[in-house]
Amino acid sequence: MFDTVLIANRGEIALRILRACRGLELKVVAVYSEADRDAPHVRLADQALCIGPAAPARSYLNQAAILAAAAVSGAQAIHPGYGFLSENAGFVQRVADAGLVFIGPSAECIRTMGDKVAAKRAMRAAGVPCVPGPDGSLPDDAAAVQAIAREIGYPVIVKAAGGGGGRGMRVVRDEAALAEALALTREEARRAFGNPEVYIEKFLLHPRHVEIQVLADAHGQALWLGSRDCSLQRRHQKVLEEAPAPGIAPAALAAVGERCAEACRRIGYCGVGTFEFLYEDGAFFFIEMNTRLQVEHPVTEMTTGIDIVQQQLRVARGEPLALTQAQVDCRGHAFECRINAEHPETFAPSPGRISEWRLPGGFGVRVDSHAAAGYQVPPYYDSMIGKLVVHGATRADALARLRLALDEMHVGGIATNLALHRRLVRDGDFAAGGVDIHHLERWLAAV
Repeated sequence: MFDTVLIANRGEIALRILRACRGLELKVVAVYSEADRDAPHVRLADQALCIGPAAPARSYLNQAAILAAAAVSGAQAIHPGYGFLSENAGFVQRVADAGLVFIGPSAECIRTMGDKVAAKRAMRAAGVPCVPGPDGSLPDDAAAVQAIAREIGYPVIVKAAGGGGGRGMRVVRDEAALAEALALTREEARRAFGNPEVYIEKFLLHPRHVEIQVLADAHGQALWLGSRDCSLQRRHQKVLEEAPAPGIAPAALAAVGERCAEACRRIGYCGVGTFEFLYEDGAFFFIEMNTRLQVEHPVTEMTTGIDIVQQQLRVARGEPLALTQAQVDCRGHAFECRINAEHPETFAPSPGRISEWRLPGGFGVRVDSHAAAGYQVPPYYDSMIGKLVVHGATRADALARLRLALDEMHVGGIATNLALHRRLVRDGDFAAGGVDIHHLERWLAAV
């Protein structure tokens, strides 16, 4: 048990975690960089400690500084949010060695699921469907790799075993391109992730990106909390998400959801997590597990009525889940738009001072944000300044509500992607539901 949580993050997620802690009567310690001195979660926290200059490597990624802040403040637990150190197994181990609680899974689970080869092997053992391809990393012998690729069938994709965030992957459409793709991906993997291992899978041509949210406690119980569709992506970065994934039979989702819950039980997973799948021609193919809170968790909260962050805190305190799978009831439909400080056409970041900040409101509308009029968007971090989330009784109802909310929202002084979202939610193919992961880039090229 713990009564004081240090939030090792910034921005909207730090504020979201602070509110969840307040609801459980937990004290909050904020750590911040010099650039975030005036952030709202810093003002609202019980204690606030500066851990370094603006550069992430010297503040939010500075493990020693965060652990020192926990020691000085008396915090007994650390919540990593998403990004930064949230999936760093070495940091999780240091937190445990310091006698603190990491609000998330164990270092061992993060290592297993962070290694895409090991994760695929673990998922197959639990009966989770995977993309066709071997469970091991590729050998150095070129002829052996060619034989593997031929057996899978072109096109294939070469991926870094320790990769993520859209990096460390190359599509290979024929054998002539295989050797170069292997060499480039191995070098990128070595430089970016410190692990040159790569693996190979079938490249699906028109898949959707469908996720299953899971929640597990330390007592062997695990639940799945419905599905999300995150297919609207640009350069492997999500732009708009929805729950549930449209057009997929509930029985099919339930079957894969239970496999995900079973996988959590098998590996001793505790906390929240997300299983990511490619979905094509009625079949699910596991690609990776995110062992942390997701940016898009609000759409699942809106459809299930479950405060996912509070549940994450409760299971970290050792509490058993108070819900059963039968009590998880997904109702209606929800959308989330990521509002970024960026040019809507060039996607160039747009840091600066926000001069106007007008938010939408009304039934079923939620905005998660740390920004306001007068807020200075720093150039050092991710460009997301907020998330607009809506819920409706049906997908059509939620989409109509989203269009109105986007029209009502206004941010002045900086460029944002609001104009992009306004056009996108009126796209006929998106409105029909079930677009694939390449739809947004095709759409952007055509407009």
